[in-house]
Amino acid sequence: MQALRWLERHIEELICCTCLVIIAVAVFAQVVARYIFEVALHWTEETASMAMVWAVYTGASLCVRERFHIRIMVAVQSLPERFGKVVIVIADILWALFCVFMLKVSYDYLYIFWRFPETSPSLGINQFYPQTILVIGYALMLLRLAQTYVAWWHDGMQGLPGMLHENGDDGVPEDEAHI
Repeated sequence: MQALRWLERHIEELICCTCLVIIAVAVFAQVVARYIFEVALHWTEETASMAMVWAVYTGASLCVRERFHIRIMVAVQSLPERFGKVVIVIADILWALFCVFMLKVSYDYLYIFWRFPETSPSLGINQFYPQTILVIGYALMLLRLAQTYVAWWHDGMQGLPGMLHENGDDGVPEDEAHI
């Protein structure tokens, strides 16, 4: 159970880091092959681009979980707290609706790849599989947004949804915060 809790908390980080390692290895292999052995490796470009797309979408989900997406928090925090909450909640509702819309569009897009398989030129991989990140990414973003509001509700809806206090007080004692 503890392993599942860890995985739920860190799945995006695990995928992002793995993708970044794949990108680094692929690009490094291409540079070495091209400049030292004077041979072009065709698979590296496809591998790096697929890993980049996966890193971007899982990174977007990570940003939803950590509330790192671009917001004009100075303006929101300068508003009265009640009005600031309303602004954030409306923005998040719009974000959730966008995710639902993109889930539908992504599903339709994947359905085309499922009905009419297409393989990548160098790796020969069915494009359906790498493109599943569209559905996975938007579903993860929607899930993380819902988790933020469930946690906010359980905490008595104090402050803005998912936001830590600016003074750095996140509930961790000072002596444990730097471990």
